[in-house]
Amino acid sequence: MFIVSLILFVGGMLLTGLSFSLAAPALFFALGILLVAASLALPFHFGTR
Repeated sequence: MFIVSLILFVGGMLLTGLSFSLAAPALFFALGILLVAASLALPFHFGTR
């Protein structure tokens, strides 16, 4: 679970950083924020089981 969260976090940060140089910055910025939020939510959701 840690590896998946780490990959989602790094990918989200990458999309957030690259969003200002891509064609649709708002879309990629929002997608990056959602990926970072998912990477933080996954361990809390599955950690109690």
